[in-house]
Amino acid sequence: MSLKLRIREEMNQALKAGEKDRLGTIRMTVAAITQREVDERVELDDNSVLAVLEKMIKQRRESIEHYNVGGRDDLAAKEAAEIEVLQAWLPKPMDEGQVNALIDAVIAETGAESMRDMGQVMATIKAQAKGRADMAAISVRVRSRLG
Repeated sequence: MSLKLRIREEMNQALKAGEKDRLGTIRMTVAAITQREVDERVELDDNSVLAVLEKMIKQRRESIEHYNVGGRDDLAAKEAAEIEVLQAWLPKPMDEGQVNALIDAVIAETGAESMRDMGQVMATIKAQAKGRADMAAISVRVRSRLG
């Protein structure tokens, strides 16, 4: 079953269960996916849907930071709840050992030796860790190993 169908199925379940907050987040997700499909005039595959989900999660994390600075814990909690709903559709995250092993394998595979090779390393890692690891954290690790 495709990711879009799973999301729509969960929307129906939330509607039947009367879970208003969860339903609102799912509807927002469906709207974001549909908007991207309309804008790009394509049918999104699972990888593209994952990219939409990751972008939405990133936006919410940034909002949480701003709300915490502004003392709006109520809004930060709402954003955190939305992140929990969105993360349910992401693949199982990689643990630290898996991330380190992936970085080592890609550096060896690409023959990377310096910071000039970082773009190639990151592109390969991104393709393999899509939705399963924080790319910003991986970037820091790769930079320390190549720098």
